[in-house]
Amino acid sequence: MGKRRRVAERRKTTGPALVGGVIALVVGGAGFAVYALTGGGAAADDSASAPHKTVKTGPLSASEVRTASTRFLTAWRQGRIGEAAAATDDASAATELLTGYTKDAHLKDVTLTAGTPTGAKVPFSVKATVSYQNLSKPLAYGSSLTVVRRASDGRPLVDWHSSVVHPDLKDGDTLVTGESGTPPVKALDRDGGELTAAKYASLGPVLDGLREKYGKTAGGKAGVELRVVRGKASQKAGLSDKTLVELSKGTPGTVRTTLSPTFQAAAEQQVGKRSRASVVVVRPSTGEILAVANSEHGFNVGFQGSLAPGSTMKIVTSTMLFEKNLITPDASHPCPKTYKLAGWTFHNDGDSEIKKGTFKQSFGASCNNAFIDFAPKLSNSDLTKEAQEVYGLSMNNWAIGVPSFDGSVPVQSGAQMGASLIGQGGVRMNPLNMASVAATVESGAFHQPYLVSPDVDRRTLAKASRTMSAKTQSELKDVMRFTADYGTAAKAMAGMSGDYGAKTGSAEVDGQKKPNGWFTAFKGDLAAAGVVQAGGHGGDTAGPIVASLLKMG
Repeated sequence: MGKRRRVAERRKTTGPALVGGVIALVVGGAGFAVYALTGGGAAADDSASAPHKTVKTGPLSASEVRTASTRFLTAWRQGRIGEAAAATDDASAATELLTGYTKDAHLKDVTLTAGTPTGAKVPFSVKATVSYQNLSKPLAYGSSLTVVRRASDGRPLVDWHSSVVHPDLKDGDTLVTGESGTPPVKALDRDGGELTAAKYASLGPVLDGLREKYGKTAGGKAGVELRVVRGKASQKAGLSDKTLVELSKGTPGTVRTTLSPTFQAAAEQQVGKRSRASVVVVRPSTGEILAVANSEHGFNVGFQGSLAPGSTMKIVTSTMLFEKNLITPDASHPCPKTYKLAGWTFHNDGDSEIKKGTFKQSFGASCNNAFIDFAPKLSNSDLTKEAQEVYGLSMNNWAIGVPSFDGSVPVQSGAQMGASLIGQGGVRMNPLNMASVAATVESGAFHQPYLVSPDVDRRTLAKASRTMSAKTQSELKDVMRFTADYGTAAKAMAGMSGDYGAKTGSAEVDGQKKPNGWFTAFKGDLAAAGVVQAGGHGGDTAGPIVASLLKMG
């Protein structure tokens, strides 16, 4: 009986009046009306008689930013996860990570203190306690959030990303406290000295990579720690798990690397003179990596960067041209001011040209069209095959001991194929790749670079399917020596002695005022390459960094 009464009461219409197919709800306290259309017909199609809810747009006010950020931070601090997540634009992802903050990361006594907003961005500080079993340690760090307006209704919400919870988190990463799955490692240089991020600032990502790969086999014992556990996207990007707080020390195993303390210290000093600079030094006869340094320390551009290498790629292109007997260094080969290919018009740097000159002079001056004009004589896959078969690049099979990117030279056609001949288009490299290119020219054969000897874990190093001929090697050394003595690399390489050669590069990047400056060179049994992003011409930016390291040998 009671049940039937309640149903009847719900069906009784005593609420809003239906007028012209429109329900009008007046919320007295709020002072506004909400309208909803019902049915169809003329009334539904007539905009004059069908008012609609106005969605607020435009920049957020200071009050909206303050209210939205306070709602989120207060709910998070008080452990009201659902409410905090609802204050973001991705409640599902926020709920999962904020729940894990307590459940998986074992963080308690959380205090969040908002700082002074800058526009829609609100910085805040975090203090908490990491508590696991009978162990505990304090945790303090700074983070920030950004308030955005939701398009559907104009409501100010926190723009959700995992980095809101902790700045070291990428989307898909998690925070976990417990016995580390991987014991710590004590990394040693080639002379037996300990390598630490405190001593060599660039080595943080390298040390993380060494622990991830060798921690379980190096003889150590795991400790208890709070760490960032990387998700699939971060792993694909080459990022390793990161320790944030160590509650109890594990017993480290030992891993010896090929790094030279002398070269590493010098490389750190050199990249510190410029922003966004990276350099790698290798030994051509063996492939041993002697140094890697980056002026920014969060990501190892030296090993994992994926950047257009610009004209340094002309070393690989020239190898292909020499092997195909399409040109020789001293053959007459003009470099026109412009060259049209598949609807594109290619220009040289500064619209320069070499009307009467040799291929060697074009190589030394880095004149683009002296290379692009060979495109009609080449197959789309020729450059890719050359990079793979002689230089061991672009096959995703290097095993250096830590995460690395092996370069990419995709098969392209038309204008993109032409652009790839000068290190643009889809070609991507990093200083490790280009140092290996110079090393291959110096030694005449590809030796896969490595940071940890393959004898440590009996892994197989990548190999190139063939070596360049002695004639081709001689021709490459000839044009690179000319570039170092008289071309775009001459200023940086001044005073060099012995057997040496170099190549500069400038890679244009969309939206970037200055190009990325590249430089790769060899001297005796040393090879190095560097890049300064948004720095300008390679001879002026990366050149002094690379040359100073080669002069140490």
